[in-house]
Amino acid sequence: METRVAVISIIVEQEDAINELNSLLHEARKYIVGRMGIPYRLRGVSIISVVIDAPQDAISALSGKIGHLKGVSAKTAYSNVITPAEEGDSE
Repeated sequence: METRVAVISIIVEQEDAINELNSLLHEARKYIVGRMGIPYRLRGVSIISVVIDAPQDAISALSGKIGHLKGVSAKTAYSNVITPAEEGDSE
């Protein structure tokens, strides 16, 4: 299956959503290339960027689940970097 590089930008406004967010990111760990988090204490929010290389449907599903968390906003930016599936790739 083809994979695509994308970045999911996340803003966490409610601290009680962090455990569930981390659980979702843990489930997607095989696709995550890197993650950067910035606690913006002055405004009481955390800003997280997640770089992901995954099938389009996996990216959309993760972004949607994150966006449905109470007190969390998420947006996804997709690159034009698409990698075709390799022979014998079963994912």
